[in-house]
Amino acid sequence: MDVLIYLIPIALFLGLLGLAGFLWSLKSGQFEDLEGAKWRILEDDDLDVPAEKKTSES
Repeated sequence: MDVLIYLIPIALFLGLLGLAGFLWSLKSGQFEDLEGAKWRILEDDDLDVPAEKKTSES
C-alpha cells in the first residue's frame, strides 16, 4: 500500500501531461484538415521522371 503514495501522483502527472499535449495539438491546428490526408495519399506528385525521359525530351 505504501507504493500507492508514489503511483497516484505519477499517474496524475502523466494524465495531465497527455491532456496538455492533446490541448496543444488542438490549438496548433493538428486536426484542422481531416479530409486532406486521405486525398493526399492518392496523389502521385512525388514521383520523379526517370533520367532517360528527361534527356530525350530536352
